[in-house]
Amino acid sequence: MFAIIVTLAMVAGLGLAFYLPSVAGNDLRFWLIAAWSGAREEQHATAPGTLVSPRVENGLGVNTFLEQEVEPSKRARTLSMARDAGFHWIRQEFRWEEIEPATKGEFLDPKFGNNTWEKYDQIVDTATVLGLEIIARLDTSPPWARPGNRHAFTPPERLDDYGDFVAAVASRYRGRLHYYQIWNEPNLSFEWGNQPVDAVATTELLKVAYTRIKAVDPSAVILAPALAPTLADGPGALNELVFLQQMYDAGAAAYFEIGSVQAYGLRDGPDDRRLGNGDVNFSRPLLFRALMVRNGDAAKPIWISEFGWNVPPPGHEGPYVYGNVTEDQQARYTVRALDRARTEWPWVGVMNLWYLKRADDREAGTLLAGFRLLDPDFTPRPVYGAVRDYAKRVGLL
Repeated sequence: MFAIIVTLAMVAGLGLAFYLPSVAGNDLRFWLIAAWSGAREEQHATAPGTLVSPRVENGLGVNTFLEQEVEPSKRARTLSMARDAGFHWIRQEFRWEEIEPATKGEFLDPKFGNNTWEKYDQIVDTATVLGLEIIARLDTSPPWARPGNRHAFTPPERLDDYGDFVAAVASRYRGRLHYYQIWNEPNLSFEWGNQPVDAVATTELLKVAYTRIKAVDPSAVILAPALAPTLADGPGALNELVFLQQMYDAGAAAYFEIGSVQAYGLRDGPDDRRLGNGDVNFSRPLLFRALMVRNGDAAKPIWISEFGWNVPPPGHEGPYVYGNVTEDQQARYTVRALDRARTEWPWVGVMNLWYLKRADDREAGTLLAGFRLLDPDFTPRPVYGAVRDYAKRVGLL
C-alpha cells in the first residue's frame, strides 16, 4: 500500500511539474522532474567499465573568443582569469577566414597588412606560459575558398585547400598545440553554409583534416566535429544521433580519437534524466555514448564541447530558446552538472563551459549574453565564482 501511495504521489508531482511554468527561479519544477526521472531512469549500454584514452586529470574547460580581443593585454587577462577559476582547457577557434583571408598561401591582413598569425601566436604563447591547454577549433572558410557563398561557416569548394590550412596550423604549433577539433555543429545548416547538412561530406572533411594533421604531427589528437543536440530530421538540422551514425557508416571512426557533443541544459536542470521525451537536456550524452559503444568505439572518450544554462536579460518576455534560469540557478546547475559528469560518466573527459567572455558588449541585452561568465569589462558573474569554488573543492586549484 505504501508503494502505491508513493507512486501516486510521484505521478501527481510529475503532473504538477509539467504544468508549472519553466521560469527563472522555479526550482520546484526542476526538482520534481529530477526526482521522477531518477526513479525511472533507463539504463543504456555505455560500457562504464571500459577505460577510455586519452584521459585527463583536470577536465575543466571553457570556450573563449580571444581572437575578438584587439589588445594583447586583454587576451592575457582573459586567460589569467580562466586559469584563476580552475580551468585547464580553453576551446578556441582558429578561423581560417581570418588567418588566410585574401589569397591562398598569403597570411596577411588585407586591410592593415599585418601578419595574421601574430594574434594566434600570442594566444598560444600566453596559454602555454599559464599552463593552459588549447583545443583548437578549425573552421570557417575564406571567401576565395567558398566562391558563391557569403557565409563564413561554409565548407570549402576544394577539401585540399582546407587540408593545406590545417597542416599549416599543425606545422606552426607543433609541440605547443596537441588537440584539434574539426569543424563545429555540421548537423546544423547555418554551420554548414546554409546548405543541407551532409554527414558523408562532413566525414570527407574530417578525413582530409585528420590525414594532413597527422602527417605533420603524428602525436596530435583529433576531435570529431562537435554535434548539436536536436530532434530535427533535416535538411536544415539533423538529429545528432542520426548524423553520427551516418558518419560511422561513411567510415568516420578511423579519423577521430575523441567524440564531441554539446550538452546544454536548456529548459531543465542537470538531473533531468529523461531521454526521448520530445526535448533535449543535459542527459543526452548518454545516448551519444551508447551509439559510440554500438559502433565499437567504447575506448574513445567523449569531450563536451559546450554546455551551460542561460540567464535571459532583464525584461525579456520570451521565447526562451536557450532556457530560462536565474544567475543563482545557473551557478548551482553548472556545478551540479560538473559533479554529475565526474561521478557518473567515466567516459567523459573535458567539459567546456559556454562561454568565458566576449570582447565587447555588442551582445548586451540578447539571449546569447546570458551564458557568459565574465562581462566584457571582466566583471565576474556568479557562475564564475561558483566554478572557482568547485575547482577548489575537488582539488583543481
